[in-house]
Amino acid sequence: MAVAVAPAKKSKGPLKCRRKFLRFFPKGFDDPKYYDWERGYKWEAHLRWNEILSKQIHTALIAEGNFADVARRAVTIESRTNLLFSFEKMALRDAVKSTAGARTFAEGLYEFLYGRGSDRSKFEQWCETVASLPRRQTRVLTWPLLTVFGFIAQPKDHFFLKPMVTRTAAREYGFEFDYRSRPNWGTYANLLEFAAIVEEDLRDLRPKDMIDIQSFLWVQGSDEYEE
Repeated sequence: MAVAVAPAKKSKGPLKCRRKFLRFFPKGFDDPKYYDWERGYKWEAHLRWNEILSKQIHTALIAEGNFADVARRAVTIESRTNLLFSFEKMALRDAVKSTAGARTFAEGLYEFLYGRGSDRSKFEQWCETVASLPRRQTRVLTWPLLTVFGFIAQPKDHFFLKPMVTRTAAREYGFEFDYRSRPNWGTYANLLEFAAIVEEDLRDLRPKDMIDIQSFLWVQGSDEYEE
């Protein structure tokens, strides 16, 4: 997913954020503690995805009409992370319990990850898919739930958006994040632009993928890393 990178805003934010990250993880993205605290479980989720829900497997399961198994595998992989809040995990499980919900999810996720069309059209269709999933009590269409599976399946291309933390990180960095609470392409494209700027600023630290960029920004915006 190619993203045009605009010049970074001239501010002290990037250097301040870098220093904070390195205070916690002196060896940067190669720090063993960084792997233990941040990257490890996210990368392991990605490896598990490739093992049990790769494109080839996903294609075969849909061809067999085994939509429930696609949904079960995706939910199981995510459940072993702390990326979603508990109410989002519950909403997702409820949304794919029915045959119709599982089919909508399985086919929609496939088109988002592997379908034809522009990045924008695939993202907007995925928004519509998630919004259409059955809902019991809690809404399904949240930014974290919408972005978590792209992040796990394709961490080179997709970013996981936790609104509060990411907005705080953007302020700390000096980036004007065009955030809107209802999922939309404009906000997501702007998020990818932000991630590309951070990746360029950190090129000497050799970030491997969006997992590293998301983790770097998590350190800036999460109260887990208050100094």
